[in-house]
Amino acid sequence: MSRARSSGVRSLALILAVAVGMAAGATAPGSPRLVVGDSVAGDFRALAEETWAQFLDLFWARRGCFGDVRLEAAYHLDYRAVYDPLSATVTVRVPGTRAMLQSALVHEWAHHIEFQCPAQREMRTAFMAAQGWPADTPWRPQVSNVGQRDDSPSEQYAEAVVEAVLGGRPIPAKATVSPAAVRVVSAWARGD
Repeated sequence: MSRARSSGVRSLALILAVAVGMAAGATAPGSPRLVVGDSVAGDFRALAEETWAQFLDLFWARRGCFGDVRLEAAYHLDYRAVYDPLSATVTVRVPGTRAMLQSALVHEWAHHIEFQCPAQREMRTAFMAAQGWPADTPWRPQVSNVGQRDDSPSEQYAEAVVEAVLGGRPIPAKATVSPAAVRVVSAWARGD
């Protein structure tokens, strides 16, 4: 076999391997990874990996803008989930229903993008307009009462991401999100 033909066969094999891996839910080279900690049980791990694949499907065009995120589980947590931007770690309270766990994961991964992807700021003006917020509204106001954050643009953005990734919000949330805001998030995530 000629050197050129051999190179072409290898290239075709690589393309097929990448396509098969992507169809099977594997992340593409250079994509951010979900790093699952030892505290995460096997069934939650499987759900998290399935949900992560859905999340990356929406944010495919932005995958180079944010890095890996770590997942931990906790039986005792004041909230259903939290994101620590310093360690890029999402901790989710378990056990929970499938809907509760998926919603919590996607919501916190939205915050991961918010903190790690500077380009996310480009979307904020359009998002706030779609939500009816004045342009000078703080994205993430400093508040001592966590419940007040449900009304912030940042929290509404995270809930809009839940709707965009999961096709709706499978559990009720205090934050109100307009269909226009979900469209803004989806378009930005796809690179439109």
